[in-house]
Amino acid sequence: MSDFNIPINEAHSSTEVAEELKNQIITQLENVIDPELGIDIVNLGLVYGVDLSDEGHCLVNLTLTTMGCPLADLITDDIHRALKSIEEIKTTEVQLVWYPAWTPDRMTRYARIALGIR
Repeated sequence: MSDFNIPINEAHSSTEVAEELKNQIITQLENVIDPELGIDIVNLGLVYGVDLSDEGHCLVNLTLTTMGCPLADLITDDIHRALKSIEEIKTTEVQLVWYPAWTPDRMTRYARIALGIR
């Protein structure tokens, strides 16, 4: 799975609350499906990181399987929709990143099995 960095102001929340918030974000991102592959963006390894500020701004660092992917806007819109359900998130920004380049090695075992890749 991708490495998620979700800093939470410890003065305002416990580690338990921070972990629950991280799980909520990951769960919502797992609902965002790549329309071409039919697998969620987390299991595909497209999410490179998530940062949540104390003010509730959520920055999602995302890559795509190819640079010219025509579905970037659709996936970005789906991310915005998915994260709206989390009360602590006030605004969402999706930043496309291209380094390191995505490879099938970033996929989880689940995604590999679903796509028939060994």
